[in-house]
Amino acid sequence: MLSIENGRKRRFVAGMAAAVGTTVAIGAFAFTATADAATDPAAADRGPKPTVVLEHGAFADASSWDGVIARLRHDGYPVVAAANPLRGPASDAAALRSLVDHIKGPIVLVGHSYGGSVISEAAVGEPRVKALVYVAAFLPAPGESALQLTNQFPGSTLSGTLDPVPYANADGSTGTDLYIQQDKFRAQFAADVPADRAALAAAAQRPIAQAALTEKATSAAWKTVPSWDIVTTQDLNIPPAAQEFMAERAHAHTTEVAASHSVAVSHPDLVAGVIEKAARATR
Repeated sequence: MLSIENGRKRRFVAGMAAAVGTTVAIGAFAFTATADAATDPAAADRGPKPTVVLEHGAFADASSWDGVIARLRHDGYPVVAAANPLRGPASDAAALRSLVDHIKGPIVLVGHSYGGSVISEAAVGEPRVKALVYVAAFLPAPGESALQLTNQFPGSTLSGTLDPVPYANADGSTGTDLYIQQDKFRAQFAADVPADRAALAAAAQRPIAQAALTEKATSAAWKTVPSWDIVTTQDLNIPPAAQEFMAERAHAHTTEVAASHSVAVSHPDLVAGVIEKAARATR
């Protein structure tokens, strides 16, 4: 990977060592961890470490963050991996905002894939959100949808792997949930993840409502909140060119990595490193 400075767009090579605090975060809702002044004398002046809130995307669940969580907690960061309903950006953002409002202190919001659309809305008007980190994610502008951004650039093969499942709501209305066919999951979503782990992820995947992919964004927190972006150059879900376009438009600090869409599973050290860089830069 190369670190490149190009105008406002900066690409950082991840793999940095984070300072390890001695205080263990027992509950993100109870308190925020602080750094060890012995290893980081300036930590006291910068205040407490922010709580990292992780929002998964479609065809995944909160366990997709397990490797990232382990590294962040080791380095003294309080972490919450939210459960994303995957019903639509507006309603999912409202659910995430309820969790954000319950957490004390500063926050770094992290979104994978469709979760990027969610954090972009959930962070609007919340000054405690100090940074946004997008992981192979959507950064829609108002009026844009995930499907629109995907189709704007060549490279996605997702549509040919989907398994649509109709559902009925209690009020009689109907909709369609989208899964990835399990026998196609690894090649499509997690090609650089060990086969046994990818098989578990395929079985445990959570579907997204088809309507969520066409629902248009109404706001974009990345316009005012400092943003970091991990672009996955071997991604078959969100075309790398689409990711590049969105990252550049948001003036995000961008890291490129040769990884599949499931980069948080295949490269947890890299993802945790970028999150910690965002956290340190905004303290």
